Amino acid sequence: MRINRLDKTVNIKETEVTAILITETENLELALLGAETAKFIKEYALTENFTGKAGTILSMPYPSNPSKKIILAGLGKKKANLNEEIRTATFNVVKTATTKENISITIYCDNATDKETSKAIAEGATFATYKFDKYILKEKDEHRIPEEINIYDANLEGINEGLILAEAQCYAKDIANEPGNIITPQTLAAKALALADEENLECEIWNEEKIINEKMGAYTAVARGSANAPRFIQVTYKPDTKEKGHIVLIGKGLTFDSGGLDIKPADYMTTMKGDKSGACAVLGAIKAISKLKPSWKVTVIIAAAENMPGGRAYRPDDILTARNGKTIEVNNTDAEGRLTLADALAYASELKPNIIVDIATLTGACAVALGTNTAGLFTNDDKLGEKIIASGKSTGERYWKLPLDDPELRKSLKSPFADLVNCGERYGGAITAAMFLEEFVAEEIKWAHLDIAAADFIKTPKTYYSKGASGFGTRTLISLIMQL
Repeated sequence: MRINRLDKTVNIKETEVTAILITETENLELALLGAETAKFIKEYALTENFTGKAGTILSMPYPSNPSKKIILAGLGKKKANLNEEIRTATFNVVKTATTKENISITIYCDNATDKETSKAIAEGATFATYKFDKYILKEKDEHRIPEEINIYDANLEGINEGLILAEAQCYAKDIANEPGNIITPQTLAAKALALADEENLECEIWNEEKIINEKMGAYTAVARGSANAPRFIQVTYKPDTKEKGHIVLIGKGLTFDSGGLDIKPADYMTTMKGDKSGACAVLGAIKAISKLKPSWKVTVIIAAAENMPGGRAYRPDDILTARNGKTIEVNNTDAEGRLTLADALAYASELKPNIIVDIATLTGACAVALGTNTAGLFTNDDKLGEKIIASGKSTGERYWKLPLDDPELRKSLKSPFADLVNCGERYGGAITAAMFLEEFVAEEIKWAHLDIAAADFIKTPKTYYSKGASGFGTRTLISLIMQL
């Protein structure tokens, strides 16, 4: 699918499908289409009670040529930032319009010359063509994609950036949607190697022997119960120009999480192929970064493993030694992600970056607190937290800052036998998990932890998301780095 800028000199009426993204207060008498067509649209919309409410859509035949189509897509009330509504409206347009192959769609939206507007249109159009159906036997023409989408009087830089961001998120979704029998730690490492080769990035993979030799005792313990050996993945982008600094992105990479010996109930295990969503998000982010070329050096780290209840599995009461020397008493083998992240954070701290951001499907407690549309944000630097929230707003991804300063909750991580226990008390579980991670970050480094539990998976299609992996966090991380 191609997304192009349509020049003002081109006759918009010649396209197969003309889509108009419109607010509730916008005048439907568009000179662009001519007085007669504008009058027809206005009367048709009135008959169908279409007002431009956000998320609504109205399809009608072109008055002078019924084989062509006009689609109105509502953006809701006019306001300063309509980017999220534009993504959804464009998504709805493309889904509605693609009833035949090789269709061309021309999209008109007020202020498309603005970079952010064109970017949002390109994102929405790309998301509309996404479908994870590689394992379904189907008719050849069942999954149609438009041949081209033209944005009237668009911003080319915005189109290009929107395509890069949306394609990165679709890439992350593709890997996250793959089941555990396809994506193991080894095949996830192979994906990272292929990405590095494609985008001219540096890549280093450690096997199990190397991981053990690097004294990652918490991470290796989690991996022991599985027949699929762990892989420690590092992918690095280096700018051509002088570096502003170094940012490390760490993604939780549990390719499947059974809970280990503290095994999950069956109903809680069915979506655990998605416990690698953090890893997928950081891979998607660096894929985009390689194209957008910021001045920051960016390193992606994934401690990939599978948490299984095998004969070699780690046990409750085990005491583990992490890379930074801290000892951890295991009181729940299903609190495994923080153990893999602990060693990854300790290693990342040794690289002495300016910023570390980890992203993980870490705790059910975060989903209970914030629901399925909002991720938890924890940070040791308020300004970094504000920038993440702002990046989330620009991409339509919601974050809510939670505290790390509750001394009573921190007490629940104490052990009489080791420096820490791996799981605090039930109440405030997302907070104590973040507090645990903080123990493995060097004090001088700005750090943020994003808990995307539940936001990583879409159970019921909504806005511009289909059922399955959401790729949540991918565009936030890209936006953050580009704005720093």
